[in-house]
Amino acid sequence: MSVSISKFKKFLRSGHAPTLFSAFLYFDFCFAIWVLNGAMGPFITEYFKLSPSQTGFMISVPIFAGALMRFPLGLLSQYIGRKNAAILEMSLIVLACVYGCFFISTYHDVLAMGVLLGIAGASFGVALSLGSGSFPREYKGLAMGIAGAGNSGTVLAVLLAPPLATIYGWRAVYGFAAVMMLLPLIVVILFAKEPPDRAHQTIWDHLHCLWQYDGWVFNFIYIITFGGFIGLSNFLPSYYYSQFQVSKIQAGQLTMLAAIVGSGMRIVGGYMADKRGGIVTLRMIFLIVVASLVCLSLQPSLVLTTLLLMLCFAALGAGNGALFQLVPLRWPLATAVAGSMIGEIGALGGAFIPNAMGQSKEHTGSFASGFILFALLAVITMFIVLARQRQWTRAWVGAGGKALLIPIEDASKEATAFQTQSP
Repeated sequence: MSVSISKFKKFLRSGHAPTLFSAFLYFDFCFAIWVLNGAMGPFITEYFKLSPSQTGFMISVPIFAGALMRFPLGLLSQYIGRKNAAILEMSLIVLACVYGCFFISTYHDVLAMGVLLGIAGASFGVALSLGSGSFPREYKGLAMGIAGAGNSGTVLAVLLAPPLATIYGWRAVYGFAAVMMLLPLIVVILFAKEPPDRAHQTIWDHLHCLWQYDGWVFNFIYIITFGGFIGLSNFLPSYYYSQFQVSKIQAGQLTMLAAIVGSGMRIVGGYMADKRGGIVTLRMIFLIVVASLVCLSLQPSLVLTTLLLMLCFAALGAGNGALFQLVPLRWPLATAVAGSMIGEIGALGGAFIPNAMGQSKEHTGSFASGFILFALLAVITMFIVLARQRQWTRAWVGAGGKALLIPIEDASKEATAFQTQSP
C-alpha cells in the first residue's frame, strides 16, 4: 500500500496536480450538464407524451451537437490556450442553462435546448489535454484517465436531476445546473495553468490529423468505447422506465450504478495501458463489451440486466482510458486537436445509440436488436485494431502499446514519418 501511495505521489510531482484536478472538475460538471436531457428523459417523455423514437431523438440531440462542437473548440484552444477555452465554454454553458430554465414550453424548445447543452459536450479534448499536458509520456495514460474520469458527471446528473425534477419541476433543474457550473469555472480560473506542451504550429499542422489513417482507426475505437458510454448512459433512464416499469427516480439510480463503474474504470484503463500497453488492454476490453451486449439482447431480469450493464460500462470506461493512453503517443504536439477530432466522431457514434434503441423498441417491440447492432459494430472495430497493431508497434509505440521513452520532438517526427509511409 505504501509503495502504491509513493508511486502516486511521484506521479503527481511529475506534472501540475492542481491543473489536473481543475481539468477533472471542469469535465465532470460539463458532462453532467451534457446528459441532463437523458437523465430527465422519463419526465420530458411523460410531459410531452413522446413516442419511443421521439424520446430517442430528443436524447441524441445534445450528444450530436456536442460532438460537432468538439473539434472546433479543440482547435480554438490551440490558439487561445486550453485554460482560456475552458473558461469561455463554461461561461456559455451558464447562459445556456439559464435559457433552459426560463424559455422552454414545447417539445421543439427541448430540442433547441439539446443543441445548447451540446456546448458542454465539447469540453472533452480541451479538458483531457489541459489535465495531462504537463505530465511526461510514461504517465500520460494515468493523467488522461484521471481527467477523463470526469465522465462521472453522468452520475451527478442521473442521481440528482430526477429528485430535483420531482420536487421542483424538470425545467428548474436547468437553473440548478447554471448555479452548479460556477464552481468549476472559479476553480479553473484560480488554480489551472496552461500546460507547457502547447506548440506553435500552422493551421495545416493542426488539421493534418484529419487526413491520417490512424486517426480514423482511433475514431472507430472511440465510437464503441465512448459512444457506447454516452449513448447508453443517456438512454438507460428511459430504458429502465420502459422495460421494467420502475419509478423515474429508481431508473436514475440504476443508471448511476453502471455510470459510476464506467467512470472509475477509465482511470484503471489508463493505468493498465501505461503498464501493459494500450493495444493489449483494448483487445481484452472489446471481448468483454461484445459478450455483455449479446447477453443484454436476451432481455434478462432486472438484476441480471443491471449486473451486465455494470460489466459492459466497466469495459467501456477502461477502453476510454486505454485509447487515450495511445493518442498523446501518436500525436505528441497536437493532442488537444487530435483528441477533439476523435472525441467528436466518438460522440457522434453515441448519438446513434439512443436512436437505434428507440427505433428498435418502436418497430420490433423490444430493445434486443439495438444491443445486437452495437455488438456487431464492436466486433468489426476489434478486427480493425488487430489488423493495425503490428504497424503501430513497428513505428511509434512499444510492444503491446507501451510508451517509448524518447523526447517528445523525436516521437512526433517518428509518428509523422510512419504516417506518410502508411496506406
